[in-house]
Amino acid sequence: MQYYPASIRNLIKNFAKLPGIGEKTAERLTLHVLESPKKEAEDLSKSIIEVKEKVRCCIRCFGLSDADICGICSNTGRDKTLLCVVEQPGDMVAIEKSGAFQGVYHILHGFLSPMDGIGPDNIKIKELFSRVEKKEVIEIILATSTSMEGDATASYIAEKLTQYPIKVTRIASGVPIGGDLKYVDQVTLKRAMENRHAILL
Repeated sequence: MQYYPASIRNLIKNFAKLPGIGEKTAERLTLHVLESPKKEAEDLSKSIIEVKEKVRCCIRCFGLSDADICGICSNTGRDKTLLCVVEQPGDMVAIEKSGAFQGVYHILHGFLSPMDGIGPDNIKIKELFSRVEKKEVIEIILATSTSMEGDATASYIAEKLTQYPIKVTRIASGVPIGGDLKYVDQVTLKRAMENRHAILL
């Protein structure tokens, strides 16, 4: 690596910090940036800074947004009585791409994992119950992952929701055990959403 100037080595090192990017890919990306027109490099750097400066969590669903309220929550065509609970913003995007859901979302930003010290206060569960207490939601769809932690999170939320006059369902099987929603194909996600079922407590 010493055969590159310090500035190139530094960019390679920073690219390599990105998930899924190894040293060889980081090197290719760096050389691509170097060979591209200056404006392309400027646009890339501006877009990275813009993301860091503008993107925040929607104050309703905690999805990613450039404004206080995201495009989905502010869309009057969405069914506000239907609330889908997911772990991460990427899970919401995966469901949106499937085209199977026209309600709104609640992003937990994690899952319950007592072994890792992650309890109800560490994710957006209190905020979920606050939304339920406004009595606008008729059905909650629990679309957490099918991992042990995802199932535990869904069970915990379902049990707490028994005190409310609300329908609680879980996305149907079809999503593989231990699967991450971001990597599930759209047809499988569509079927899982359409064939959701009640949770047996």
